[in-house]
Amino acid sequence: MEIFDPQKFVETAVAEMKKNIGSEKALVAVSGGVDSTTCAVLTRKAIGENLACVILDDVFMRQGEPEHVAETLSKPPFNVPATVVDVRERFLKAMKTLKDAEEKRKMFRETFYQVLAETAKKEKCKILVQGTIRADIIETVGGVKTQHNVLEQMGISPMERFGFKVVEPLLPLFKEQVRMVARLLGLPPEFSERQPFPGPGLSVRVVGEIRRDKLETLRKATAIAESELQGLKPGQYFAVIMDNEEAPQPRVLRVQETTARLLNVPSRNVHVKVFKDKATGVEGGKRRYGEVIGIRVETMNGKLHQTPLQNIISLQARIITENPEVARVFYAIKEVSEKKPYVIGIRSVETKNFLEAKVSEIPWPTLEKIADGITKKCSDVSTVYYDVTPKPPATIEME
Repeated sequence: MEIFDPQKFVETAVAEMKKNIGSEKALVAVSGGVDSTTCAVLTRKAIGENLACVILDDVFMRQGEPEHVAETLSKPPFNVPATVVDVRERFLKAMKTLKDAEEKRKMFRETFYQVLAETAKKEKCKILVQGTIRADIIETVGGVKTQHNVLEQMGISPMERFGFKVVEPLLPLFKEQVRMVARLLGLPPEFSERQPFPGPGLSVRVVGEIRRDKLETLRKATAIAESELQGLKPGQYFAVIMDNEEAPQPRVLRVQETTARLLNVPSRNVHVKVFKDKATGVEGGKRRYGEVIGIRVETMNGKLHQTPLQNIISLQARIITENPEVARVFYAIKEVSEKKPYVIGIRSVETKNFLEAKVSEIPWPTLEKIADGITKKCSDVSTVYYDVTPKPPATIEME
């Protein structure tokens, strides 16, 4: 197997972009993630001032992210002037009332490209450069989930539909190879080592209907989870949010008994809920929607039971084997006494190619600290869980 040479890749990619773009003006949309940022810097290297760079503030970015990314990119050594385009209300309106994960992804894609088409026309650009990578294509074409930046591979002509040609210089690469290119180009660690952040942003971490208050709670929880977990350097880590609504299921009793037996606790100390909204899973390389089960185990004195995470991960595997309808298992870290509208899930995984991932063994004190911070700052959250499901059967993102 040939060893990846980032220097050779940069030289080849720059030469190809000069040839493909020529003297045309090109547009690139940057989210601040390593893929789009690397793509912007690489393209700037190839075509110089003929690149127009925009950051779409689509309401699904993290706290203060659009302004920070624009400011950083515009400074040396990158000198890529970036303009923030405020389209928050437009995206909220477009995504309103949608609950199905694929419907949300497709609506995001449609709105995203419509905005870019209008921006390209305004900037007099006939070419869009974007940071699509190999995993995006594999998952979309394979039917796991629709990545928002995959068009031609799904039979969508960007020129006919949106009025621009698409150039994708990072298409042959996996995430770690993109990071190698980013380091070579001189991107600081905040970009080159940055947490993968999906194109549709926090929208794919809001399970079920997207509402403004739900989104703001997730933004706060995300900041807390990322702050506490970054020092441990997991492969990917973030928070997700779900409505605290249950769907009555006869299998709850079976899950309760399985949990009690495997964790060696009385069944009366095990509380199981099946959430009303479903999340995306993967089976045989294909997407499937499945139930999310929340498990809360109490000790004899009423505190939450803390057992080694490997025990809970083994429990998850047994539950999903016995109940194929289940896509994810959440294990409670903290619960407040009063029922609130939402629950938060913490997701942390280790992965090399993002096509498979195992659950990070985060120490209990760290999980407790995250949960304490979230319940203090997010007054509408009842329970904080740890998502103990690997990929497969779960996807890395919730939707």
